[in-house]
Amino acid sequence: MKSMEKITGFIQLIRPINCAVMGVAVLVGMIVAAQTFLLDEKTTLLGFITGFTFLAAANAVNDYYDRDVDAVNEPSRPIPSGVIQPKEALSYVFILSVIGFFTAFMTNKVQCLAIATVAWFLSMYYAMMGKRTGVLGNLVVSTCVALPFIYGGFAVESELSLILVLFATMAFFSTVGREVTKGIVDVEGDKLQSVKTVAVLYGSRTAALTAAFFYIVAVVLSIFPWVFDKVSVWYLPLVILADVGFILSSVFLLRNYSRENARTVKRMVLVCMVTGLLAFIVGTFGGG
Repeated sequence: MKSMEKITGFIQLIRPINCAVMGVAVLVGMIVAAQTFLLDEKTTLLGFITGFTFLAAANAVNDYYDRDVDAVNEPSRPIPSGVIQPKEALSYVFILSVIGFFTAFMTNKVQCLAIATVAWFLSMYYAMMGKRTGVLGNLVVSTCVALPFIYGGFAVESELSLILVLFATMAFFSTVGREVTKGIVDVEGDKLQSVKTVAVLYGSRTAALTAAFFYIVAVVLSIFPWVFDKVSVWYLPLVILADVGFILSSVFLLRNYSRENARTVKRMVLVCMVTGLLAFIVGTFGGG
């Protein structure tokens, strides 16, 4: 019974659904770069495992450093509940990291190993101190969201395509906007912990303006794949839907930058990001 509880604790520690999404992000980078779903099976498996294990390691180390705060706010989590000991969590991080580096190395691409190394260090930095820096932490998170797509591109091609660079850049800017929006939601708790978000430093109104700016930048960037004839006509319906969502999210946030509305906008933006992701997947087939 104890061993089963321990296994469950280790599974909960890494948030496997989020890890699977990260693995899929690498595969999306591969699909967009190769412009086909018919990918090499070995490369596909290695890419998914790398994305999965690196986020798993990041989630575990994050819970390790948050264990005192979680003891108050989330006492049922594996470490504060006593199911997983802090030293066990660190050992788990080490094992997951080794697996991730091994699979990155096995892709036989220097670029993949380099990107994996950068992503690992950024995620460790964020867990240890980056999250308290606020704005810098937002940029770190956004970079970690964009890197899996770049990693996937290099896993199947020696050079990055323009469309993949545009997509990764859009993912970066939209994530920065969402992180700034999240700062409005968490403003009271962040003040208590001296987290230097835009909302804490300059107020929720300025944070709303900042977030809206990043959303609009993402919308503007979404035009270029079509202008440069890098996508098919199938790109348009989904990207227009995503762009309308980003614009509406910006308008809603600027009209009402309360915590409750910011939470709603944050969810809307996530849907827009997923829609934009689908636009790039379907749009790469038949493009220029």
